[in-house]
Amino acid sequence: MTPACRIVVLISGSGSNLQAIIDAVDAGHIRGEIISVISNRPGVKGLQRAAAADIPTVTLDHQQFGSRSAFDTALDEQLTQLAPDLIVLAGFMRILPASLVTRHQGKMLNIHPSLLPHHRGLHTHRRALEAGDTEHGASVHFVTPELDGGPVILQARIPVEHHHTPDSLAADILKFEHRIYPLAVSYFCDGRLSLDKDRVRLDGQPLDQPLRFPDDISPDDLEPFPP
Repeated sequence: MTPACRIVVLISGSGSNLQAIIDAVDAGHIRGEIISVISNRPGVKGLQRAAAADIPTVTLDHQQFGSRSAFDTALDEQLTQLAPDLIVLAGFMRILPASLVTRHQGKMLNIHPSLLPHHRGLHTHRRALEAGDTEHGASVHFVTPELDGGPVILQARIPVEHHHTPDSLAADILKFEHRIYPLAVSYFCDGRLSLDKDRVRLDGQPLDQPLRFPDDISPDDLEPFPP
């Protein structure tokens, strides 16, 4: 039997996507083990979530390092020591250096709260409303040195309603993040998902465009991840 996928999760805040992945692992829907949670901020709720699940944690407070490069080196050393099969960025609010990303390219995932390539960077919900977008959503993508520019695997889309504010739009989209991120992680841990140069492959076949949730997801894949 193939060993379970060794997962490291990087966080900076509340860790709600971390919790969704923890729950999916515990329920047996992700064939993997979260071997460590690393935070660049001390005392955040995500660390409490990890502790409650008996997951080892590491805090690398970026404010305690003399330079950005010193922090990046410390993080790189932690990842090298842990030797994960998959690195999951779950609300990790630090831009990673190209050297680190390149070293782990193809086994590093991120979720971004927009329909990439639209609205890269911060404040995506406000920007979507200001732009008059009729739909908005979240994207799971492979991480590359280009900020929020890696190949997109899976997207969830919702209509933008007249009553939406940035906060309410964020809350509505977060519910879908909690479904699509564990699903993408499960694809990776099952050996179904890979990055071939700059192309996503699922079950060995290149994806010409991101999967749309739930339209392009098989019922068997969707069933373990309840709304």
